[in-house]
Amino acid sequence: MIVQTSETVTLVGAGLVTQTEIARSRALSGLVVAADGGAQHCLDADIMPDAVIGDMDSLALGQRSGLPAERIHTIDEQDTTDFDKALRNIAAPLIVGVGFAGARLDHQLAVFNVLVRHPDRRCIILSDTDIAFLCPPVLQLSLSAGTRVSLFPMGLVEGTSSGLKWPINGLTFTPDGRIGTSNEATGEVEIVMTGPKMLVILPKAELENVAGALLQTPAQWPAL
Repeated sequence: MIVQTSETVTLVGAGLVTQTEIARSRALSGLVVAADGGAQHCLDADIMPDAVIGDMDSLALGQRSGLPAERIHTIDEQDTTDFDKALRNIAAPLIVGVGFAGARLDHQLAVFNVLVRHPDRRCIILSDTDIAFLCPPVLQLSLSAGTRVSLFPMGLVEGTSSGLKWPINGLTFTPDGRIGTSNEATGEVEIVMTGPKMLVILPKAELENVAGALLQTPAQWPAL
């Protein structure tokens, strides 16, 4: 494990990201970690990352010269993405990822794949419009009536809900079958899932709300 902390961590990727998004995530966290080329986003924002993790194929030698050598952690294997390399090497109560959505659809899908393959890591992905995270065993959120709540299965999964306009009780979700996009909250929401396969997608305005809820959720999925 490269980073071990009791604080929330901001994880910066090399994709599309604004300094406003980085600053918003940093307001929730104590440490900043860059995934490979995300280090340049940090330096552009005058932030010295606490660690840089990845295969370093998108971080030029000139860019590395501005980083302390002991903070660069090179993982040479090419079987996983830099997001995967970083996520599995951070032990923290919560990780907020920025710079992992937007530019390329294949990269974004790969990020969602990693969230499901590392269910023991609590991680919220912040994009320019939304946030996405793996639903814990029990999710309790206070949402305003009418707030969009999208549920997208990454495998076969079932669950129950209260506080959704269209309850999910008794439904079976699969990526090639029933999905749950564009549901709505009616107020206090509780979602219970049978396994670590459901992504929750909410408007980005709910970042702080969700971060607080996940930190207060005692149950979490075990490592696969």
